[in-house]
Amino acid sequence: MTRRRGQALRVGIPMATVYWSPISRRAQAFPATALRLAGLAMAAALLLLAVSCARGGAAIDLGARPLPSQPSPASPPKKDRLVLAVAAVNSPMSTFEDYADLARYLGEKLGMEAKFIGGKTYAEINSLVRSGDATLAIVCSGAYVYGHDEFGMELLAAPVLNGQMVYYSYLIVQRDSPIDSWLHLRGRTFAFTDPLSNSGRVVPLYQLKQMGETPESFFSKYIFTYSHDNSIAAVAGKLVDAAAVDSLVYDYAVQNGSEEAGKTKVIWRSPPFGINPVVVSPMLEPVLKAKLRDVLLKMETDEDGRRMLHRLDIDRFAPIQDGAYDSIRDMMRAVQVEPVP
Repeated sequence: MTRRRGQALRVGIPMATVYWSPISRRAQAFPATALRLAGLAMAAALLLLAVSCARGGAAIDLGARPLPSQPSPASPPKKDRLVLAVAAVNSPMSTFEDYADLARYLGEKLGMEAKFIGGKTYAEINSLVRSGDATLAIVCSGAYVYGHDEFGMELLAAPVLNGQMVYYSYLIVQRDSPIDSWLHLRGRTFAFTDPLSNSGRVVPLYQLKQMGETPESFFSKYIFTYSHDNSIAAVAGKLVDAAAVDSLVYDYAVQNGSEEAGKTKVIWRSPPFGINPVVVSPMLEPVLKAKLRDVLLKMETDEDGRRMLHRLDIDRFAPIQDGAYDSIRDMMRAVQVEPVP
């Protein structure tokens, strides 16, 4: 079988889930070694797929557009249980235990049983919010715009990091790579993250459109890694020539001495975008919604809350308006990421 230029590969990671039962019990979190093995398994899968393509083997095809999240029958979130959902795409998997503790903190403050779900894709998280199976979620700004326009996903709050509520898309390459611009990626290999990711998909699609190109016409091969961590590893391991990643995830990796991030460099930075928000279903009971927002906004005044914020490298949570995401909405219209009208 001969591969066509620009054909896509899809590379995923196993879904990670951490559960709580009663609020008095600690989370049964995945050990760090298990999470690391999952990352290594991803890299091995990437390599095997790359070798298969080089030899003309079978390929896994993925269309360029994201599939809509599969709508489940919508129902109000359960009143006696708090479920926090976070996608592995945008959050380093090493922080999942911290997010599980955030779910516990919120549950204890509200007197509710707490549960944390770490999903594989943004579409999965959006579906959980839409169906009412997640009380609240932390999503990429692109996934928020998609969910807001698809089913009315609502903003609850957003984190403040280093005094700011913005982030960027970084274009990264190997540290010794001669590539220094988007133009020099013609005929090269590229890693997108999630189909609903702003920094990992919408931004690079928009850059290509400004050049009169598409992924199929511009790249020799492109893949979906479904994690910014995985995209960094794919570039570091020379499985692809470049990737677009979330600046917050990349900077976190650099600050924490990531070996993979140390093998890469940033050659381009996008304009700033509204930061990844905390969202809820439009069907969430107004009283519970107000209580959740109040707890988040007051975390910095509470000792346990400050400790939790420190672990997540967040200054505090603050209100944010839908208008903060208008630039993303405009790009999604331009590249026809449905269902944005």
